[in-house]
Amino acid sequence: MANKTFIISAPGKVILHGEHAVVHGKVALAVSLNLKTYLRIQPCSDQKVQLNLPNINVHLNWKPAALQFLQSAIDVADVLNPKTASQIQVDQLRRFAGIPEGSTDTASISILCFLYLYSAISASYGQMPSLDILVWSELPIGAGLGSSAAYCVCLAAALLSASGAITCPVPQEKDTTRWNEDELELINKWAFQGEKLIHGNPSGVDNAVGTWGGMLRYHAGKIVPLASVPTLRILLTNTKVSRSTKVLVAGVKDKLNKLPNIIKPVLDSIDAISCECERVLAAIASGIAIDEHYRILEVTFAHRSVTLYCICAESGQIMQYQNLATRCQCNAFNCKAGLTIDHSVNLAPVNLLQDTSPSVVEALKRTLKDLGYDCWETVIGGLGVALHSPSSLHKDIFQLLCDVKNCQ
Repeated sequence: MANKTFIISAPGKVILHGEHAVVHGKVALAVSLNLKTYLRIQPCSDQKVQLNLPNINVHLNWKPAALQFLQSAIDVADVLNPKTASQIQVDQLRRFAGIPEGSTDTASISILCFLYLYSAISASYGQMPSLDILVWSELPIGAGLGSSAAYCVCLAAALLSASGAITCPVPQEKDTTRWNEDELELINKWAFQGEKLIHGNPSGVDNAVGTWGGMLRYHAGKIVPLASVPTLRILLTNTKVSRSTKVLVAGVKDKLNKLPNIIKPVLDSIDAISCECERVLAAIASGIAIDEHYRILEVTFAHRSVTLYCICAESGQIMQYQNLATRCQCNAFNCKAGLTIDHSVNLAPVNLLQDTSPSVVEALKRTLKDLGYDCWETVIGGLGVALHSPSSLHKDIFQLLCDVKNCQ
């Protein structure tokens, strides 16, 4: 891989069902988005290790010799069994990068994450070759759609491939290819270490979705990829409602403590919705009574909004969005896509909403944008981390990845 240019992608995610209830031992379903992070890795003729993150205006390079001491500082004995970075190691990385202690801005933690994964993975295999790495993302940063996990997954896949820890399957013309299951597991383990450095104590759901794609079932700390999931068209809308997850979680717990006979059945209902949605999606993917199961799917989304309102009343902006979508004959539901920003997801697959024409969807998008919301028409349930041939990418994405100069 060191002598070639490769392009890797990893998807973002949304929590389809089970948010808030998952912390009380209930089932949650997370699903991949067809909004992706892309990584281009290629040899660097100037004998540098270069990191370009144009989304956040990071353009750095180091001489490999300057990074050698980091390898001994990290000292990973077994690349197949990654361990969490210690505070001493993180402090060494900070000092090397000139990042002040306590800095948590996106640029700082992205640089630290790269330096840790680069140093830790190369420590087991000797000095890494000179590399030029460019990462660009369609995902909004810090919006809870798994942008940091997609970044970590791309980095882990690229660096493990470059080091020889995993193979580097070559995609055919106009095609994508993936690693085998054992290699995906190793990519996920290293991506999780990057997520820990960024977030401290993540669940592991985001990087697992970025690695395997499709849909994952999360229950009591156990993550299980679902074997058969249909892809569904959605309209993802950032309603720009700032939230504190800490406050929200505390509020649900307080209600549960004060009103256990009321709130516990609601949490049980959320759990049942997750399980029923899992069953229905598997049936749709298998081609079993598709129209009937789409109708059941709509019911699960409707009940989802009601149960979430019971345990965590929605804001005026969210309700405004839901009312708008209802008037446009779309099946809207609020999707807490992360820690700080609310998103609503509007399911609009042709088979699910036969009466929803493209013109109706476009009208809804225009109205949402006029109200100041951001929205993306995309799909859920697609591939996880993958290698691309240049001709398999949308020409605009490929051109963007090619436009950044090598080893600036």
